[in-house]
Amino acid sequence: MTTSHYIAGHWVEGQGSDCISVNDPALGQPFAELMAASVSQVDQAVAAARSALPAWKSTCASERAAFLRGFAEQLGQRREALVTVQMRNNGKPRHEAEIDLDDAIATFGYYADLAEQLPSKNRTVPLAAPGFTARTRLEPVGVVGLIVPWNFPLVTSAWKLAPALAAGCTVVLKPSEVTPLIEQAYGQIADALGLPAGVLNIVNGKAETGAALSNHNGLDKLSFTGSNSVGSQVMRSASAQCRPVTLELGGKSAIVVFDDCDVDQAVEWIVAGISWNAGQMCSATSRLLVQDGIADALLPRLQAALENLRVGNPLTEEVDMGPLTSQAQWLKVASYFATAREEGLQCLAGGHALDREGWFVSPTLYTDVPKDSRLWTEEIFGPVLCARRFATEEQAIAEANDSRFGLVATVCSADLERAERVADALEVGHVWINSVQAVFVETSWGGTKGSGIGRELGPWGLSAYQSVKHVTRCLG
Repeated sequence: MTTSHYIAGHWVEGQGSDCISVNDPALGQPFAELMAASVSQVDQAVAAARSALPAWKSTCASERAAFLRGFAEQLGQRREALVTVQMRNNGKPRHEAEIDLDDAIATFGYYADLAEQLPSKNRTVPLAAPGFTARTRLEPVGVVGLIVPWNFPLVTSAWKLAPALAAGCTVVLKPSEVTPLIEQAYGQIADALGLPAGVLNIVNGKAETGAALSNHNGLDKLSFTGSNSVGSQVMRSASAQCRPVTLELGGKSAIVVFDDCDVDQAVEWIVAGISWNAGQMCSATSRLLVQDGIADALLPRLQAALENLRVGNPLTEEVDMGPLTSQAQWLKVASYFATAREEGLQCLAGGHALDREGWFVSPTLYTDVPKDSRLWTEEIFGPVLCARRFATEEQAIAEANDSRFGLVATVCSADLERAERVADALEVGHVWINSVQAVFVETSWGGTKGSGIGRELGPWGLSAYQSVKHVTRCLG
């Protein structure tokens, strides 16, 4: 794994000072190592992207679409290898890893279709003033830096990479140092397809590499997905350059269950919202608001459902939930268990790390959690669910919106008119009604408040990598 960086169409050895240890979280042991890119290599990657930009943005839209479809096809051909990497490096159960791959494939296919439609978006604009004509052009924003997280590698990078390439941008991609292996597939696919050198560059590394990229004055835009603490640093570097950013940050999302809901169905939606990817999702619905009339029936069944989840090594066991992806995250979640004990929270399920090798914790449920508890207000990024009861629709909306985050929410009710009304009142970027968290490439992704800036997916994801030019001509 020494040639772990893809720069200007070539695989090169890392020249940085950091050695990245790649771990199997189910065993708590490393299985690969690679050297980080140096600051100089980040410079080389940005220079390669800058050099490739004029030709790539001039490439006809149908040719860019053909490359994107090639990415989709090549991902499918690598299915078993990529699913295995997700299971081994992330700890994802097989069914989750397969959905991740299908999501990435669908994303490249969708933006291939949008790329083909780009010529029709350049159009004449009618003017009220006589003697002038005007037209619009949608142009690539330029060289973009993409920094992606460890919880959904391959997927989050597809959400950024596909629209950026469709728009005609060139790219420097930095994967997470926790999960650096799977994005290597994008460089391998670029080689296989004959993607022009410099259009896609991949640099691996830790904080030094990320800072070198986010601070680089050769970028025209930066798109970042990750924690709020790092996101604020990205914003500071962007402000120094007066450079546009897309930020997809944290969440502390609510799932609202009304008393007319089927109990067993509600339990299914609640469990999926907190246990998928072991709760390591910015969209995890970790705040359960349950109406008084259903709470006494729902909470015991929810407790049993969480206790019955099969937790284990996805490579050797049939599991519902795998380990946390890193030791650092395992220690963080364990610290919240300690905080819950200090606060005297009532624990109905879990509340502890599992006594086995690897970074496993128990699916956890706390009830009657005070609104000022750290567990109610802070993003934990683990399978830790906090519940509160409510009496009225107005109270549910107020408590759901009482957060510094605003990413997603779920509403569960047999009264669809009420569900739609509540969805409209929630201060978030995406709401599910009577559903698990199904994310479709045609919809938008992003949040309000402290959950970020901008939107990914759908046509909004493409427009994030485009600038608008107007050409006005005097006819006199």
